Amino acid sequence: MYLFYTPDIDIHPELPEEEAAHCLRVLRLSQGDKITLTDGKGYFYEAQISVASAKRCSVSILNKTFQPFYWRGHLHLAMAPTKNMDRTEWFAEKATEIGIDEISFLNCRFSERKVLKVERIEKIVVSAVKQSFKARKPQINEMTSFDKFVRQDFPGDKFIAHCYAGEKPLLKDVLSNEKDTLVLVGPEGDFSPEEVELALSCGFRPVSLGMSRLRTETAALVAAHLMNLYHQN
Repeated sequence: MYLFYTPDIDIHPELPEEEAAHCLRVLRLSQGDKITLTDGKGYFYEAQISVASAKRCSVSILNKTFQPFYWRGHLHLAMAPTKNMDRTEWFAEKATEIGIDEISFLNCRFSERKVLKVERIEKIVVSAVKQSFKARKPQINEMTSFDKFVRQDFPGDKFIAHCYAGEKPLLKDVLSNEKDTLVLVGPEGDFSPEEVELALSCGFRPVSLGMSRLRTETAALVAAHLMNLYHQN
């Protein structure tokens, strides 16, 4: 079964241009065929193609279904993007498949990448939403400076995963499935000591992701998976 992403379906009963091209030219669907849509906001739509032309695919909505939440709370992962964008894109794809609500990108002192275009990541996330048959698309945020990000107000639990010495419980041992959760993951060179101190002063708690030395994207995916598992309904 194919799933099409139509964020404005409640307002415009028509597939976006790229989705319409895939539906009509690649899959060769036509007027009268039934398809499944999602708005990325929690709903699936059963629809029937009413107009199929060279550039347009209009639909009639037959049924609207709410997808129950698989997890409790709001799960938010903030990471420093990798120098090789393929690895950051891989994380975004896999985290979407697992299930996450929000992904942010941090410009840290030791960041290997200082510029990030989220348009490509948005496309990968949309593809992962459709592949994993989810009705919710995670929010993807533009890159923000570390200092500005940690000073924002966040409800729930806030954690920072770093590699410096000190008391750091395992993330799995401090997660609460009753609270929103935010986890920070740094660049390959880790957060700077000053960044860690700033985060702690802003209410973040230090955590460990285990004994293994992990790449940034691996650490981020471990954190995302742990959050999802511990917040499962």
